[in-house]
Amino acid sequence: MNKDIKNKRVQIFSALEVANMCGVVNQTAINWIRNGHLKAFNTPGGQYRVYKDDLITFIRNRGMRVPENLQDDDSSANWKSLIIIDDDTGLNNAIASYVHKNMPDLTILQSFDGFDAGAQLVEKKPGFVLLDLALPGVNGQEICKRIKTDPAFGKPFVMVITALTEDSLEQELYDLGADKFFRKPLVLSDLIDAINAEVEAS
Repeated sequence: MNKDIKNKRVQIFSALEVANMCGVVNQTAINWIRNGHLKAFNTPGGQYRVYKDDLITFIRNRGMRVPENLQDDDSSANWKSLIIIDDDTGLNNAIASYVHKNMPDLTILQSFDGFDAGAQLVEKKPGFVLLDLALPGVNGQEICKRIKTDPAFGKPFVMVITALTEDSLEQELYDLGADKFFRKPLVLSDLIDAINAEVEAS
């Protein structure tokens, strides 16, 4: 499963797709690959395939304009990382330790207040967010809504955790865009299951 997280949402292109994006004929793209200019790999059927990152590097090195459909790198979430946003230091550390043990390929980020969380969310764009609603001086519902609607955050998978007991809260958070809702005390294995389920679905 950890391997799936590494490869999640990786884009791969055929030689023909590369040619179309670069405005050349298929044979030219194949020649780039055969001559070692463009990094690629072979499928079991002998077809060339090019990773998105390698294609972008090739295009930039040649001074060509990067096509619009390849220019979303900076705005997409990093699906190899999880941020835990909870001011309860003991719980935050316990969750981080448990996830690291069970999903060692997942980078764990920790935040203990809303201000730091906002900075890390924008800068590092973690693909998975575990958000405590009851952060001091912060409206958890507003944070959830903003994370899900502002493209600056990369549209991550948001899991909300709360000790609040209102019956309507769960539906309210789903309406605001939350992908998963947990009540405290959190069953840590449920968190792992939620992450794995999202990985497998993508």
